[in-house]
Amino acid sequence: MKSAKREMEKKSEISCFIEELSMIVIVKPSGENLEAAHIPIKPFLSICYLVLQVLDKIGPTMAVLRQDVYQNIKRLELMHESNPTTNLNLVEILKLEATEGNAKKGSSCSKAFVWLTRTLDFTSSLLQILLKDPEKKMEKIVEESYEVTLKPWHGWISSTAVRVALRLVPESKTFIDLLKTEDEDNSHMLKQKMQILVSLFVPFLEDIHCILRLYNLDKLKST
Repeated sequence: MKSAKREMEKKSEISCFIEELSMIVIVKPSGENLEAAHIPIKPFLSICYLVLQVLDKIGPTMAVLRQDVYQNIKRLELMHESNPTTNLNLVEILKLEATEGNAKKGSSCSKAFVWLTRTLDFTSSLLQILLKDPEKKMEKIVEESYEVTLKPWHGWISSTAVRVALRLVPESKTFIDLLKTEDEDNSHMLKQKMQILVSLFVPFLEDIHCILRLYNLDKLKST
């Protein structure tokens, strides 16, 4: 048991991401059977916790975003614990709140899910840009990822805060080094793993956005 725990501790966030994404199964809604749509809540939240670790690597510039992610995770966990009938399927939560007319109100679980998905979009975009051009300045990578994933849905205050915080991001090499473990201290190996991760991440997010569109949540903005 202790040996297994030590092995887990050796793994990088990239390796853990790959394992989680390899195991999660999302069922998209189809024209004939919308009721079959399914997102398992526990694996989804495990992936969100891994995103927190990646944001920590970027540094204090991501503190506000990190806090939002953590609060949204806790909101879904609370819903999961208090509603045993929805303990395996996030789509059931979306359907329930949509039926009750609460999906876009207050601190709904639907809103938490939307913003967690957008943070996953941000993380995926960041990794894709870094993979394509590892020499690009990290500040530019974070900025480009933010522009296409989070900024369209943020208000003026949030956007301004991000612009100020961009000055605090580490160098790209520093960030890449932080993603490695001793066993992955090889640029080629890390690049291969990042390619695998992106190949899993992109279709995973496409499936989730398909479900968000079904419940008219894809255009939700900050209030």
